[in-house]
Amino acid sequence: MEQLKPSAANSSPLTPLGFLDRAATVHGDVPSVVYNNTTFTWSQTRRRCLQLASALSSLGIRRGSVVSVVAPNIPAMYELHFAVPFAGAILNNINTRLDARTVSVILRHANSTLVFVDCASRDLVLEALSLFPENQSQRPTLILITDETIEKASPTVDFLDTYEGLVSKGDPGFKWVLPNSEWDPIVLNYTSGTTSSPKGVVHCHRGTFIVAVDSLIDWAVPKNPVYLWTLPMFHANGWSFPYGIAAVGGTNICVRKFDAEIVYSLIKRHHVTHMCGAPVVLNMLTNANSPLEKPVQILTAGAPPPAAVLFRTEALGFVVSHGYGLTETGGLVVSCAWKGEWNKLPATERARLKARQGVRTVAMAEVDVVGPTGESVKRDGVSIGEVVMKGGCVMLGYLKDPSGTASCFKNGWFYTGDVGVMHEDGYLEIKDRSKDVIISGGENLSSVEVESILYGHPAVNEAAVVARPHEYWGETPCAFVSLKKGIKEKEKPTEKDIIEYCRDNMPHYMVPKTVVFKDELPKTSTGKIQKFVLRQIAKEMGSFTQSRM
Repeated sequence: MEQLKPSAANSSPLTPLGFLDRAATVHGDVPSVVYNNTTFTWSQTRRRCLQLASALSSLGIRRGSVVSVVAPNIPAMYELHFAVPFAGAILNNINTRLDARTVSVILRHANSTLVFVDCASRDLVLEALSLFPENQSQRPTLILITDETIEKASPTVDFLDTYEGLVSKGDPGFKWVLPNSEWDPIVLNYTSGTTSSPKGVVHCHRGTFIVAVDSLIDWAVPKNPVYLWTLPMFHANGWSFPYGIAAVGGTNICVRKFDAEIVYSLIKRHHVTHMCGAPVVLNMLTNANSPLEKPVQILTAGAPPPAAVLFRTEALGFVVSHGYGLTETGGLVVSCAWKGEWNKLPATERARLKARQGVRTVAMAEVDVVGPTGESVKRDGVSIGEVVMKGGCVMLGYLKDPSGTASCFKNGWFYTGDVGVMHEDGYLEIKDRSKDVIISGGENLSSVEVESILYGHPAVNEAAVVARPHEYWGETPCAFVSLKKGIKEKEKPTEKDIIEYCRDNMPHYMVPKTVVFKDELPKTSTGKIQKFVLRQIAKEMGSFTQSRM
């Protein structure tokens, strides 16, 4: 068989872009994108994407060009996932809640040629461009995405054209640009910066194809689902579901801003079947407390979800699936694969099991938890190590950062920076980010475990635990807590009440020595609590003195 080799017929580059061609053929008349009173079909979406790709090519966008987008979950954002790589370019989604300085840094680092700007983010992007160095002659071209539901506006002199204007100028017969290699880059995503400054993560066509198909299989997504966009598309390209929903001919329900009341109304109006979101989204849905008429599948990831939040979410009629991934994997690559016998367990125990991250998905080669010398830790649910993985959807690397790339690619593995344990049954459980582990009196203490218990308190809305310096123990847990709305003043728990609750529900060495109440905890645009902000606050509080114990 040695003479049998790869050929042009059996080695076409893997790319998710072909999903749209197939959707237009098979599901041409099925609604593809719905936003307010606008509805497109799959044949219309394909036509619009080809027109936009054609117009981009006429503007000089070529292979290797970076096209940035600053927009929420609107139809333009969805279409650009296909239109930009159709022109051979690399899509760079920028989250809309960043400040102008960070957006400016990203645009310069990515060397963006063109930026699509949602009308609500116009001032943000113009300020970001004003921060460019005076000697930088090359500045990106700007295209304005108008939206009459926000404002009736036309582009100023700062913008070359509008989004719809560009679409109208394109050729619907445009032949989209196939990648020369499946290893060619397709997207550039900047990490959310929960622990450090953002890094540019580069993914290729092959990896994006793999994670998109893998996610459909793992979540058992059927044909023609109705998918509600509660997960920002600028967060790891919406875990690659813009491509996945095209593959199964689903309907994308776009929503500009997350609001629990609006979400429930859209679920009812459009008969939504699937949605995604970080645990903070689940928490907001449960606070609205609106039971569903029909079950809705919801996939959560982004931070370890407290079992109490999972329990409350499922009580409303949501069917929760839990997974784990990173910007560097392009989507979810570990999932809490459910076993039938677990259905017989009490609801609280089911929620505890579902809070674990789980096992590798079918397309992921290997996932492990290793110690300092690279050896696998014991499968006992106690021995802590760093989560490592290898597989086809792991990023190519960090843009212009060879040292950063080399530091996380070691010994044939991608080192995630997340700390976890492996249970006896082979299921992974994340315990913390490596920077979030609290070392108190020589004991490694998981902030996630403390948080999960705090979420069980009936008055607690959000909780985050970080290290505070301690004159004797080195570090002790400091809990930042926001309370649920509507609680009467005399019923609000005090710091002493929270500490006593913790003492009743966890080992005493894990109990927070300090509790700080806040109206709301600081978060990234994707709903992750910014622990580095809270760590700085705890540090500025000074060392906890023994007299307070």
